This record gives sequence, structure tokens and C-alpha cells, in this order.
Amino acid sequence: MTLHANIHDITAHFEGKTQAILQRYGPGPRVHYHAGIVDDPPAPDASAQVLRRQLFEAQERILRYAAEVWDSPTSLSGEILDVGCGLGGGAIFWAQEFGARVTAVTCVPSHANWVARFAAHAGVEMRVSPLVCDALEVPGENRYDAAVAVDSSCYLLRRKWFQRLARLLRPGGRVFIMDCFLGGPQYQEQFNRYWRTRIGTVDEYLAAAAQAGLAAESVDDISHRTRHFWTTTLALMRAEAKDVPLSATNAIGYDASLRAHALVRQGLCDQGLRYVLISFRKAS
Repeated sequence: MTLHANIHDITAHFEGKTQAILQRYGPGPRVHYHAGIVDDPPAPDASAQVLRRQLFEAQERILRYAAEVWDSPTSLSGEILDVGCGLGGGAIFWAQEFGARVTAVTCVPSHANWVARFAAHAGVEMRVSPLVCDALEVPGENRYDAAVAVDSSCYLLRRKWFQRLARLLRPGGRVFIMDCFLGGPQYQEQFNRYWRTRIGTVDEYLAAAAQAGLAAESVDDISHRTRHFWTTTLALMRAEAKDVPLSATNAIGYDASLRAHALVRQGLCDQGLRYVLISFRKAS
């Protein structure tokens, strides 16, 4: 991916997070690293094991919600580009649930290996093809029926990315984005610093897509249904800290994570941050 920062720094960052992602969101084969739908806060005495299960169920729930909004049996059942696929949870979801043939793009070489391993475990190794590649350099023209990006578009230079998508998509092809967007400037600096990203506004995306010839179809704000995902991650971090005493170094990272997750939850509550599903279409 082309990022606001050096791609090697971002690659190293996510390489270093792999085991933590597996521990929190595994064991697989569908391992997700994105927000989820949680309508109620967790029980105060919930164990770490219960909270991890609730987070996985929330991530699956948001994909099923998106699948319904995006009419996935029709729109995500052909040749699909999954941009910023993480450990492949979404790619495997589209392949298993809708028979899609998914090119799963990542900038993290070890993640491609995990995607292949999990796809084989799920029995869809012939339908999920990992690709280690800059998102702006995915090869081909008029190749895909749809592109999907779940909690990954915030790492991309939007204008250049939409321009590349417009060439990659077949006539009538669709772009589906699920991500956190900026609602108020007070959250921008802290969000970008912790998540090592460049959060944008919905209007920025709409303008960049329009310049690339992609027409907006739908904008669905589900902030109110995702804020308790962060309540749950906060509860899990506290439960994990009780189970395993933290070293001085780990305590610093723990405090930073608590602040960052609390920031996202607060932002989703006051609309300083927005969690939104957006879809676009290339002209036929």
C-alpha cells in the first residue's frame, strides 16, 4: 500500500502485531482485524475468553450486515479484490459465504502466508489468492467485479487509489468500503498517531471517487452500533492485564492502547469519529 508514512515502517508495524492479532482475534480460520457490531456493553465480570468470543462474533456480525446492505450474493460473488486483507478473514468470508474468487492484497509478506494457510484450512484455497503488493500497483485492467476494503482504506492515498480502482474494475464494477472516518478535527492527530494511518472524511472519499469516475451509491453510518465494540476491547484489555502481570515496558503500551481505544469509543459517541459503509459504482 502507498501510505502517509514509509511503507516499510507500516509493514514492520503489522508484522510485529501478527501474534497479538492471532491471540486476540484467532484462532481462525477466519481471523478479522477490524471493528464489529456490538449493541450492548459486555457484562462487568466477563472473562477474557468470553470477551474474545464476543469480539469475533461482532466482527462476523458486521460482515453479515455489510453483506446484506451491499447485496453480496450478487455484488460479491465474482472476481473480488480485497484491499488490505489482514490475515484473510474477510477474503475467506466472501469466498465461503458467496463463492467469490478473491485476490487478497496485503503489504505484509508473512500475512500472505497466513491467508494461504487459513484459506486451506477453510477449504477455499482455490478461491482465495494472496498477493503481496502495493494497493496502487495491483496488476490488470477491467479485471474485477468489485473491490472491498474493510478498515484499510484509511492507509491509502485516496485519489490515487480510486483512480487505480477505476481501471481495475470491469464496467459496472463496485467499490465497497467499511472504515472509521473523521467527523471532527479534534480526533485527527491522536487517531493518526496511534493507528499509524491518515483518517479522512466521508466528503473527501466522495470527492476523490467522483474524480475517478466512480459514482456514490450508498452511505450508511453505523457509528451507534460499533461504539460498544470498543467498550468490549477495553474490557478485554483490562481482563488480560489481570490474568498476566505487565512489565514496566508493557504497561506503557497498555496505557497507550487504553487511551486510544477509549478515544475511538468517545469519538463514535459524539460523532467526532464515524463508522460508515460506503459503496460506489463504475459506469457500465
